[in-house]
Amino acid sequence: MNSQMAKNSFRRRVRRRVLLLRRCFCCFCDRLLMRCPRKPIRYRVLSRAAASADDSSAASSNLTTPPPSSVCRHSGRQDHKDSDLVPLKISLLGDPQIGKTSFLAKYIGDEKDEEKDNQEKGLNLMDKTFVVEGARIFYSIWEVDGAEKSQNHIPLACRDSVAILFMFDLTSRCTLNNVLNWYQEARKWNQTAIPILIGTKFDDFIQLPIDLQWTIASQARAYAKALNATLFFSSATYNINVNKIFKFVTAKLFDLPWTIERNLTIGEPIIDF
Repeated sequence: MNSQMAKNSFRRRVRRRVLLLRRCFCCFCDRLLMRCPRKPIRYRVLSRAAASADDSSAASSNLTTPPPSSVCRHSGRQDHKDSDLVPLKISLLGDPQIGKTSFLAKYIGDEKDEEKDNQEKGLNLMDKTFVVEGARIFYSIWEVDGAEKSQNHIPLACRDSVAILFMFDLTSRCTLNNVLNWYQEARKWNQTAIPILIGTKFDDFIQLPIDLQWTIASQARAYAKALNATLFFSSATYNINVNKIFKFVTAKLFDLPWTIERNLTIGEPIIDF
């Protein structure tokens, strides 16, 4: 009895939070429509279709991930009208060739579909469904491939997102410097999403000289502070901090009792907030 009441209470909290997020997004979009009537109108129509096929990611320590058969692609196969399903959207931004797709594939848990004809060039969509305390969460993850010609996808990818993951290659300082540009572009279209700064290829990073590791880590921490973002060092190859990042996002969204431990030790996967 108490368990059922707890589940009902959690579902009500989830729905209230989702309604609040949607109201914030609608208010923000309305302001954009007043300032720039043509572009926002086009994206608004697209985002409605996409919102029902959106959302990604992990959960708190109380999360249980369904078997692979419940994980689907952006193909409309999931019934988003289910009252128990909470659809949410997450965006991945960063330079090309920094490991965004590998990071995403590691989290989703299988290889992405060859359904490229159903996706716009330069925009990769992958979905995942999981359960938190009896409520089913549906994350749709929108990855902009990073090429200059693909940056026109930023408005579509970022609008209505509840979190934006800004990614860079830990072995390439120029990709870290470019994070500021990605952040500025993303914030033009979404000012409320949770910002996360992620350094990829940690397994290659620890092969660098220790003084260079220290320099890059210090710069990354400074950028994270400037963006008011939580910083994670990760590796898709060895699954370092991949699931933990999505658990952190889920816990932040739904006020779940799950916390991460800060780690500032050079030579280890840094977590800073």
